[in-house]
Amino acid sequence: MNKEWSSLNKDMQAQIKKKDTLEPSKGTLFKLRDELMDTILSFKDDLDRKDFDAMPFINADGYHSKNIAYSIWHIFRIEDIVAHTLIAGNEQVFFRGDYQKRTNSPIITTGNELVKEQIAQFTGKLDLDELYSYIKDVKESTEKIVKDLSYDDLKQKISDIRRNNLESLNVVSTDKEAYWLIDYWCNKDIRGLIQMPFSRHWIMHIEACLRIKEKLLRTRK
Repeated sequence: MNKEWSSLNKDMQAQIKKKDTLEPSKGTLFKLRDELMDTILSFKDDLDRKDFDAMPFINADGYHSKNIAYSIWHIFRIEDIVAHTLIAGNEQVFFRGDYQKRTNSPIITTGNELVKEQIAQFTGKLDLDELYSYIKDVKESTEKIVKDLSYDDLKQKISDIRRNNLESLNVVSTDKEAYWLIDYWCNKDIRGLIQMPFSRHWIMHIEACLRIKEKLLRTRK
């Protein structure tokens, strides 16, 4: 793991557990996310469109078996769902911004149900510019939600009403590779959601993207 990202994540994980360091934890989280977002933005500068769909490790175990476009989609669909449907209880950026149409996406889910060639078939249809617009909107909206959270808010579990609403939206596939996410999220408190989908989850997938990028650039030489 990138040492600076690891250090920021470790600091945030410790700070967010204490009331008197809650506000500093938000600053640490946002700094980490800014650095990770800079890496995501760099892909657009450094890679060709076809590179976003490439799967050089398609038969491997791990996040690097996916592709870069999928990873970006997956990170931010999960964050949008968790931040808006489960934490804030309002409309997801995806629907509010008409991003299914704008991105030309055939799915509204997190993409967990897709495997191997299905992933490249899916990402090959995406409008990359609109995908990048989507992720910027999600990042900004999530951080507004987090800024307003109190220490007591962090202790709250996800209500049955919000869980039921999530299920009704069909944004998590009923496929066994995806549906477990609902139990996973809804068994956490809000602090736990910040500690994974909003931070560590980014790191894991972006590091996988960097591995893919390095492989693609080496192959070009």
